[in-house]
Amino acid sequence: MLHPENNPWKITSEKVIYDNPWINLTEYQVINPSGNPGIYGKVHYKNLAIGVLPLDDELNTYLVGQYRFALNQYSWEMPEGGGLDHTDPLDAAKRELLEETGLKANRWTEIQRLHLSNSVSDELSIIYVARDLAQFEAEPEDTEQLIVKKLPFASVYQMVCDGEITDAMTVAAVLKVQLLIIENRI
Repeated sequence: MLHPENNPWKITSEKVIYDNPWINLTEYQVINPSGNPGIYGKVHYKNLAIGVLPLDDELNTYLVGQYRFALNQYSWEMPEGGGLDHTDPLDAAKRELLEETGLKANRWTEIQRLHLSNSVSDELSIIYVARDLAQFEAEPEDTEQLIVKKLPFASVYQMVCDGEITDAMTVAAVLKVQLLIIENRI
């Protein structure tokens, strides 16, 4: 597919509004694509967003439930977390799966890369399917109060279809895995 490679946005100045170890918010003074002055705010994520959809041999998966501060509501989602930009994302995926569920996997497949909110952020998500699972002890971080649920993948797919799961990475992963199952690729 052809698309223009030249950036039509011109930055005239920039100012850091907020910065912490996880995110940076910068306000840009710009000339927009129509040639008019304006502003644009960008949230830069200092880590990758990592998601893991574990699947056992009977096509069961594991959901993690937790209260999400930013949403002010409870959320069911696949095991997720952050990985440092300059490290192997698969190592982060392995760490998150063990921390949140106590699972280790012998087979890993990257299935999706997503930009989660590309109108205001540069956050990149990498999603894996983990197979050939073995159970160990979970090691959640002290900021996590998690409930882990083992469910048939078909039930999780239905939860996505019914809008019970709204986490973007989980929705994308479940829909992608459903397609892979239909195509006999998983």
